[in-house]
Amino acid sequence: MLVEVCANSLESALNAQEAGADRIELCSELGVGGITPSAGLITLVKKALKIPVHVLIRPRGGHFTYTDAEFRTMKQDIEVCKDLGVEGIVSGVLLPDFELDVDRTRELINVSRPMRFTFHRAFDWVPSPKKSFGQLEAMGVDYVLTSGQETSSEIGLELLKELNSASKGVKVMAGGGIKLGNAEQFKSAGLTAIHLSGTSFGNNIALESKISMNSNTHLREDQVAVTNLETVRQIVRRVK
Repeated sequence: MLVEVCANSLESALNAQEAGADRIELCSELGVGGITPSAGLITLVKKALKIPVHVLIRPRGGHFTYTDAEFRTMKQDIEVCKDLGVEGIVSGVLLPDFELDVDRTRELINVSRPMRFTFHRAFDWVPSPKKSFGQLEAMGVDYVLTSGQETSSEIGLELLKELNSASKGVKVMAGGGIKLGNAEQFKSAGLTAIHLSGTSFGNNIALESKISMNSNTHLREDQVAVTNLETVRQIVRRVK
């Protein structure tokens, strides 16, 4: 069984390799489901690791329907990954009604080649998973990362098994809530790939009396924060 570890730092990537992972998905900001890591981090990880490195291409948190500017950013990030020798790309695009954006996803796949392509957990929002799975298979994706459209892969196992049985070549990668206590059941169910972060917390520092730098204001999945032209223009006029 292929074991992919979602690594959010150089240290995480090295730990995953030492632990015996087959490859990593490199990303940043696990708290929002992951976003594209910096070119500097990708460079260091590629130099340090012997196992394959796949990189998440997601320009922001929130939903998976992107503006033209965001989509151009995604394609440019893929080109950077290609130049750095990355082995695989993890990405995907949905339409506003949550259907698979076939045209844009196909474009990402084409830009990514010859790297491998994983369609990520945006799949867990599509209204007709079997239909979308067939579309992705027709596009030639290598992996579909999914929790079976549930809050954890363990709960979504039945759909995972159905998709795996229907596959003609795409590997179904179970991801979401995989841990020591349930990992073996995915192998027993006939799946050939799992995805997990395996994280623990450390590097503690006492923050009593310090104001929080986290912003719940920006943690919205149904909206995207963008600098407002008029707001900034008026402030600039007042202070200049």
